[in-house]
Amino acid sequence: MEEGLTPDLRREVANAFPEQKMQDPTSYSPLALAFLGDAVFSLAVRTIQLSFGNRQAARLHSACAAIVCAPAQAAIAEAVQDLLTEEEAGIYRRGRNASPNHMAKNSTAGEYMKATGLEALCGWLYLRDENRRMMEIVRTGMERTGLAEARR
Repeated sequence: MEEGLTPDLRREVANAFPEQKMQDPTSYSPLALAFLGDAVFSLAVRTIQLSFGNRQAARLHSACAAIVCAPAQAAIAEAVQDLLTEEEAGIYRRGRNASPNHMAKNSTAGEYMKATGLEALCGWLYLRDENRRMMEIVRTGMERTGLAEARR
């Protein structure tokens, strides 16, 4: 499962575009981390879904959409708070407390903010080449919320 998010992807991007300089991950704004984390989280969930076998794209999309949404991400975030290191919890809080310009239409403001915190954490872990840790958090959160069973 973790192999779908190869730790070398970020480095390959940096190698392909050497003129681009990667900053210290903590220097990015929480919303920039969430922007990246949204894609990383989605890629992880899509990779998980594909690992269950070839299915119609519409079925894959539906299975992913049940997990890659603010209410599910908020539930995952709540379920893993006890696992986070002090530094990870700080990144999560920065993302949760950020002030986005919009809100998701199918969630509460609280859910949206918690989801943004989880996405910021995923983006930060990705930039630090800590995909294994990110997947540990995502997997545990999915298991604790029952989303691991709904993923198929």
